[in-house]
Amino acid sequence: MIHIDIPGRAALEISHVVLDYNGTIAVDGQLVPGLPAQLEALSRQVELHVLTADTYGTVRQQCAGLPVTVHTFPRAGAGACKAEIVAGLQGGVACLGNGFNDIPMFGIADLAVAVLLDEGTYAGLLFHADILVRSIQDGLDLFLKPDHIRAALRS
Repeated sequence: MIHIDIPGRAALEISHVVLDYNGTIAVDGQLVPGLPAQLEALSRQVELHVLTADTYGTVRQQCAGLPVTVHTFPRAGAGACKAEIVAGLQGGVACLGNGFNDIPMFGIADLAVAVLLDEGTYAGLLFHADILVRSIQDGLDLFLKPDHIRAALRS
């Protein structure tokens, strides 16, 4: 678990980090290079979950050997499926995503992080995000260096 005291706000207790796959940790179905080391380090503190409709059919192969639990679901109703998975997790949840179908899980997460990668980010998602990062590496670093979260969210 990651505990983050935030001046002027309630502390965050994060037990799960939920990652959208395509557009967030993968581009065109391929995992962003360099992520395994960050995921390995983060997995020592929280449980990692990858959520996807698996548009390219690559998630299981790309995530093989990584310390993540992969959740797949039908392509229709992806937003509701993501929200249902997040709602079923016990403890504080942080979600990272980039798309329209990430809005429902952002709405119930304790911390929502919008990620801007090569595939773009749905502009409306920003209204539901607590933090915007320019890469997934920066997004994962938020949890590896919690002072970044503290600085972004302090009152």
